[in-house]
Amino acid sequence: MTLLVIDTDPGVDDALALLLAWGSPGVRVEAVTTVAGNVPLGQCTLNLFRLLALRRPEPWPVVAAGADAPLARPLRTAEGYHGADGLGALGDWPEVEAEPALPNAIDLIVDMGRRHGERLTLVALGPLTNLALACEADLAAMRRIGRVVAMGGAVDVPGNVTPTAEFNFHVDPEAAARVLDAGLRLDLVPLDATGQATVTRAELERALGARPGPRAARVLAFTQHAFAREGGRLTLHDPLAVGAAFDETLLSWEPARLRIGGDGETRRAGGHPNCRIAVGVETERFVSVLLQRL
Repeated sequence: MTLLVIDTDPGVDDALALLLAWGSPGVRVEAVTTVAGNVPLGQCTLNLFRLLALRRPEPWPVVAAGADAPLARPLRTAEGYHGADGLGALGDWPEVEAEPALPNAIDLIVDMGRRHGERLTLVALGPLTNLALACEADLAAMRRIGRVVAMGGAVDVPGNVTPTAEFNFHVDPEAAARVLDAGLRLDLVPLDATGQATVTRAELERALGARPGPRAARVLAFTQHAFAREGGRLTLHDPLAVGAAFDETLLSWEPARLRIGGDGETRRAGGHPNCRIAVGVETERFVSVLLQRL
């Protein structure tokens, strides 16, 4: 059994990543924490509860809200890509009660590290603010975690926000730098890998059309805005990180030492590796897994 804690800022591709995790046999999502990123924190948390109500996973994860701003700079969001509410701006989501069970994501992450240690995989799909604060709160507990899988960075490819920076690391470069320097067992899934994992609108429609119903219709609806922004082919950034968490053989890995620039640039550096970076993807196998489990 793979035990996951997912830190997320939903987000269209975050939503697909959560649905993949909840639909994967042998995967148990113990907790989900939210962090400001694609949209402000309150909207992230509301979106998470919308997705929980849509999927109704068993077991229901513990939910906690975390940092509402980066460590040292104003929040930059991405509503242009994800829609005004982060989930395609549909305007017709059912009402949900968006009250986290716990007041603090950082405390929850640390507690999960203490309780589960090596058995736990922590998956970070947004800016690394919550993880940096958790390292500050109890570094020993964070170092006990079996794997930390983070979607972020652009190592040997262009960025998607600036020519050199990927969104998550650009939003909070100080947090990314702290996490990379924390001595965690860190697997980084950067744009180098996620750019190899895409799905077309037609492929998604065929897969969901095989099991029609309200959930399939909602997935097709909330992805429409992002598909339009990407010209009909969606890059599976966050789903690939979740895939890496439960099956690392879906990707090929390279040990590396990275440092983070002031704008979120992910630069190679000399010295002992501080992470593994994903450099290749078994794209056909991964996309097949995703489409089967959504």
